[in-house]
Amino acid sequence: MSLLNQLNEDMKQAMRAKEKDKLSVIRMLKAALQNEAIRLGTDDLSPDDEVTILSREMKQRRDSLNEFEKAGREDLVDQLKQEIVIVEGYLPKQLSEEEIAEIVKVTIEEVGATSPADFGKVMTAVMPKVKGKADGNAVNKFVKQYLS
Repeated sequence: MSLLNQLNEDMKQAMRAKEKDKLSVIRMLKAALQNEAIRLGTDDLSPDDEVTILSREMKQRRDSLNEFEKAGREDLVDQLKQEIVIVEGYLPKQLSEEEIAEIVKVTIEEVGATSPADFGKVMTAVMPKVKGKADGNAVNKFVKQYLS
């Protein structure tokens, strides 16, 4: 079942169960997918495109969460945490920190990186391997750690 079909089914269930918050998030995700399909001029997005869009939506929510926490807006923080849980349900299983660290170590060896100057080369090689499965900030942390 494609992600769009899954979202449609979940949207119907959320409507029946009168889960307004979940329904709102599902509608936003569905709109993001449909807008991207229109932008690309296609009817069906590839699974890779879908993961990219979901990752973008997740990143937006995490960035907003950090900003709201800094501003002390607990009402919005709670709402965003609920949205993040819903979006995570559609993303592939996230990698643990140990798995991310191992991928970064292997990639550093593969590209022959030896100093912090090779940071960009390592990030370029790592990110496709963890696409949708790890937050870029976590990868960034490990790359900096191992190259310093």
